[in-house]
Amino acid sequence: MKSSILCACCTAAALAVSMTSADAQNYPTRPVRLIIPFSPGGAADVPGRILADRMTHALGQQVVIENRPGAGSTIGAEAAAKAAPDGYTLFMISNTHFVSAALYKKLNYDALNDYTPITQATSAPNILIIHPSLPAKNVKELIALAKAQSGKLTYGSSGVGGAGHLAGVLFDQLAGTKMIHVPYKGGAPAIIALVSGEVNMVFATAETAVPQVKAGKIRALGVTTAKRSALLPDLPTIAEGGLPGYEANNWYGLLAPAKTPAAIVERLNREVVKVLNMPNVKEQLFRSGLDASPSTQKEFAAYIKSEMAKWAKVVKASGAKAE
Repeated sequence: MKSSILCACCTAAALAVSMTSADAQNYPTRPVRLIIPFSPGGAADVPGRILADRMTHALGQQVVIENRPGAGSTIGAEAAAKAAPDGYTLFMISNTHFVSAALYKKLNYDALNDYTPITQATSAPNILIIHPSLPAKNVKELIALAKAQSGKLTYGSSGVGGAGHLAGVLFDQLAGTKMIHVPYKGGAPAIIALVSGEVNMVFATAETAVPQVKAGKIRALGVTTAKRSALLPDLPTIAEGGLPGYEANNWYGLLAPAKTPAAIVERLNREVVKVLNMPNVKEQLFRSGLDASPSTQKEFAAYIKSEMAKWAKVVKASGAKAE
């Protein structure tokens, strides 16, 4: 009797594996939707639409973008978390996903465990830029100056809880400094304030910072990513410049709902990594201020886990709260 039950269980398990393998082999048989938790035309649309177009060709089925903006990306995140785990719903994640998880205390999903990592897609640095009147030629000198003038140096940002604000909070945490945050209504006003000398520094996007740096109106000290950016290969990272372990990366990646069949996730990883390694795709991303950053599933899983832990601490230290 026990032998018969064991045999039946083994047969059922084998059949389940066979069905999963068959499903993965035939996948996809209909259009795939890619949820982007931001408004159409925003920064996330650039890598999203590039990937959707290329993946359509690679998979042989249309990859359709569905913008689900609102509440710091949590509306789109919830929709993705609750979707069927069949490979037909993908989710474009960014570092905002984990910032929001720390800002919003009551979410209807688990920001880490309700998803299956596919791959990181891109990375983009912020740039630490300072007013020329500040007597610091590198990050090490800036840290020394900030310690000598504790509570006096200021940094502008696009708003409370934004990437530029939290990049500054992380800087303070790791450097042991205490700088004053000055929020503005957008990145452009923060840059204007820096150029005029209203604030001492800004952790700005490459798009807004580079023109002012090239014009000689401000000084760039480092990029916020862990590795140098192809956008500014001669500019050291903040970690290289004197603050080991510093990283504030504006990245994007792809997730699927938790329990999506492993074979399907592996197929998606292979196809997306191929796309991101295409020279013309790299060039398209580069023109938009993004570096292609494909990864293995394991690498991406470890990275997002570390990002969640890091930004939870940073948000808590910042005092920022969801409005």
